[in-house]
Amino acid sequence: MPKFKVPEVTIERLSIYLRAIKRLNEENILSSQELANLLETSDGQVRKDLAYFGEFGVPGQGYKVGKLKKEIRHILGLNTTWGMALVGVGNLGRALLIYPGFKRNEFEIRAAFDKDPSKIGKVWQGVEVQDVENIPQILPLKEIKIGIITTPASAAQEVADKLVKGGVKGILNFAPTRISIPKEVKLKNVDLSMQLENLSYFLNKRSQIRRQK
Repeated sequence: MPKFKVPEVTIERLSIYLRAIKRLNEENILSSQELANLLETSDGQVRKDLAYFGEFGVPGQGYKVGKLKKEIRHILGLNTTWGMALVGVGNLGRALLIYPGFKRNEFEIRAAFDKDPSKIGKVWQGVEVQDVENIPQILPLKEIKIGIITTPASAAQEVADKLVKGGVKGILNFAPTRISIPKEVKLKNVDLSMQLENLSYFLNKRSQIRRQK
């Protein structure tokens, strides 16, 4: 791993690279230009992104697909299984419990929590819903390092505090609010409303341009 900070957008592109080559023959060799064409980016960008982590291409040829997959998975920490806890078993929470992306070997929802007595004790996709008050005690027992928050905004900070107390190292926050956590815990906010408003802006702008023509 590099000793200097890698831009977060580079890490995001590594995930895209991995998806692009996932079904390719592992014996194939791709040039940086061929890889760039798969992603609709430039070969310079591909070389720059991968150079952060060393040289693992074939000199004068490009990147062997099998080795590239292995290296990117290692960089992204996908050689292990990350235990996760989901807090908030409402519509979004239940949808995430059945999300195929969490059925892979790398990510596993091992616990679910809610404060609604009518949900506590029920089992969703093999995961029993437990009381949010038990978060700090249960997370260490299940070796959970990632928390997912899908609660209303008003409950998000309290939940985040419990997750941190339980030892998580990363939080994926779907609640429409900002939360404060210690700097050693990584936070990723997923604001669905903001993304929809972003789409609305561009659709509205495109509509205005059409009317002006």
